[in-house]
Amino acid sequence: MKAIINGGQIPQGTVKVSGAKNSATRLLAAACISDGEVLLENFPINLVDAQHKIRFLQNIGVNIDIDHDKETLRVNPKGISCKELDLYDYPIRTTYLLVAGQIKRSGVAKIPYPGGCKIGSRGYDLHIKVWEDLGCKVTELPDYILVEGEKFTGNVIKFPISTVGGTENALICASIAEGQTEIINAYITPEVKDLIDFLQRMGANIAVNGSSHIIVNGVDYLKGTIKSVMSDRIEALTWLVYAVLAKGNIVIENVPFEAMEVPLLHLKEMGIDYMSNSNSIFFSPSCLKNGQVESFELACGAHPGVISDMQSFYTLLGIIAQGDSRIFDYRYPERIAYADELQKMISTPVVETELGKITTRGPGKFVGAEVESTDLRGSMAVVMAALVAEGTSTVNNVEMALRGYNNLALKLEKLGVQITVLED
Repeated sequence: MKAIINGGQIPQGTVKVSGAKNSATRLLAAACISDGEVLLENFPINLVDAQHKIRFLQNIGVNIDIDHDKETLRVNPKGISCKELDLYDYPIRTTYLLVAGQIKRSGVAKIPYPGGCKIGSRGYDLHIKVWEDLGCKVTELPDYILVEGEKFTGNVIKFPISTVGGTENALICASIAEGQTEIINAYITPEVKDLIDFLQRMGANIAVNGSSHIIVNGVDYLKGTIKSVMSDRIEALTWLVYAVLAKGNIVIENVPFEAMEVPLLHLKEMGIDYMSNSNSIFFSPSCLKNGQVESFELACGAHPGVISDMQSFYTLLGIIAQGDSRIFDYRYPERIAYADELQKMISTPVVETELGKITTRGPGKFVGAEVESTDLRGSMAVVMAALVAEGTSTVNNVEMALRGYNNLALKLEKLGVQITVLED
C-alpha cells in the first residue's frame, strides 16, 4: 500500500483525537476475563490493530457488537473456547494479552506469535515469564504459542526491566489468579492506569504503590461494566506538531493533558506558544513566539517524559528549527531508520543518525521524494513531511501509519487536506 501526497496543503479546522490505540486494544483483551457484558466507549474501531484483535476474538467465540456511529464495542466473552484455528497470521504485537480470557474459560490458550514494528529486539520472553510464574506451562509450537493451566496461581513477578506489555499481561492474568500476586518493576503509563481503572471497575482487587509496585488479589467474579477509552496522547501530539509544520489553523479536541505534561512543556520551551482550555488546543502560525521553532535537546525515556513513540515528531521539529537539535533514545537506540528517510526529503544535509542519537542541523526544507515507511510512528512522520513538502511524494508501505491512527484520511479531509492511498 502506498500514498501519493501533494505537499503544501494548509490544514484548517477541527480534529478530534480518538481513543488511544495503546489503551483500547488492551481493554478489549481485558474485557475477555469479565463474567458480564462490557461496553467500551470512544473505541478507535477502524484501527488496523483493533480490527485484527476483534477478528481473532470473534473467531474464538467472543460476541462483539460494533457501533461505528457511536464508536462503541459491546463485548460478551462468555462463549470463548480454545479451538485451533486454520490460520494464526495476525500482525499485532499484543497477542499475548489474549491468553487470560482463554485460560479462564478453557484452562488452555492458543495465541498467534506477537508481530508489529521491527525496531530492534522486542522479544516475548517476559510474557512467558508471567505465565510460568503464575503456574502455567508454555510451549512454542510452529504456528502458535500454547499456554496450559487450569487456572493462574498468585506469585511474585519480578521483571528484570520495566515493561509496559509485561505489566499489562501480569495485571490481566493476576486479576483472575487464585491468591495474591506481587508485580515488581512494573511500568505504569497512562494507558496502564486506564487498564487498572477498567479492571477495578469490573471488581478486580488492585493496589498500586508508587510508580513500579503493584499488588493484585485475584477474584472469582468480575462484573460487566462501561468504560470510555482514554484519548490518545500520541495522536494529540501528532496533530499539534503537524499544525506547526504546516503553519495551519487547527483546533485539537479531546487532548489528554494529564498524560502529556512533559512533552507539551518541551514544545513551549521551543517557542510553540499554543493556546489551550481544559480539553482542547488551538494553534495558528501566530503561536510561534519568534516566528520559528527554536533548537532544543531532549532524551526519550519513560513516562512522564517524552516516550520513544513520540521521538519522530520531535525530529520533525528539529529539522525546521533554527540551529542544531539533538534527540537521544537509549531505550530503543535502533529507532532511527525513519530519520534517514526524512533526509531523502531534504535537499541539503540536515539529519545525522547514529545508534541512540539523532542530530538535526536546521532549518531544513522538505521537498517531494519517494520514501519508505519504517516503524509506525516513523511512518507517520514521513507522511507529515510529505504533506508539507514542496512537490509530490510517494510514501511506500503507508499501512504502517494507518495502523496507529483511527480514520486518518477522513480526519485530514475534514482539515481540507487530501492524500491518495493506493493498494500495491
